Amino acid sequence: MRPMTQTRLPSGLGFMKMHGAGNDFVVIDSCGRPTPVVTPALARALGDRNRGVGFDQLAEIRDSDQADFALDFWNNDGSRAGACGNATRCVSDYMMRKLGQDRVSLVTARGALSAVRLADGRVSVNMGEPQLDWASVPLAQAVDTLHLPLAGDPVAVGMGNPHCIMFVEDAEAVDLPAVGPGYEHAPLFPQRTNVEFASLTGPDRLRMRVWERGAGITLACGSGACATAVAAHLRGLTGRKVILDLDGGVLEIDWREDGVWMTGPVAHVFDGTLPPEFLAAHA
Repeated sequence: MRPMTQTRLPSGLGFMKMHGAGNDFVVIDSCGRPTPVVTPALARALGDRNRGVGFDQLAEIRDSDQADFALDFWNNDGSRAGACGNATRCVSDYMMRKLGQDRVSLVTARGALSAVRLADGRVSVNMGEPQLDWASVPLAQAVDTLHLPLAGDPVAVGMGNPHCIMFVEDAEAVDLPAVGPGYEHAPLFPQRTNVEFASLTGPDRLRMRVWERGAGITLACGSGACATAVAAHLRGLTGRKVILDLDGGVLEIDWREDGVWMTGPVAHVFDGTLPPEFLAAHA
């Protein structure tokens, strides 16, 4: 895969479309640019699946003095996302190829992270330690994060963004559009929250479905898979190494001493260029 050369006018702005287990992204490589190019308006326009490109999250790659690169994340409603595990894996794969190496370091709003490509082509990323106290999730008040005072007895876990995890008898039976928004906007979560529903399907194996803040139903959520695995272990349902079956594929989570590692597939679908007229209309 060759590095993309991207410019604004007159030739437009290059981008990549990627996905990890069906969790899909627009990726813009802004390395070498003095300032980021993504704005809330551009993120909303690009995220429109009818009038733009469509994505669950947008990732902009930037230069970093502390790591191989930095990443900024956006939701398709134009809001910022603090973390996006599957996008991190996909972009890390691209950057490993671009830099000619099998591991990379990166910086996000979550902090310093690292990623490595495995022999089978999958990519693992260390998403860092989970945030387990109420203030760092964050929650609006001091409560027991293992048993939130909400219907369904959910668990709260932060992975650079907040997660509300419920363990149910059958995740397939949950009506995500009906119940997801209520939890996303619950007053207990001042920054809104991602919402995961998981059921135990075997030893150290979970079926998980997700409603993401600012995106709605997605086929997979990497930070959500990490948060769900952490919550399952803390509830005594699983060990620290868990396989999660999501709508779009399988992710493996391993909560190690140095952080929560997530492993899964990556796919580079296509490259494209946004024309000057589109950029001018959504500046």
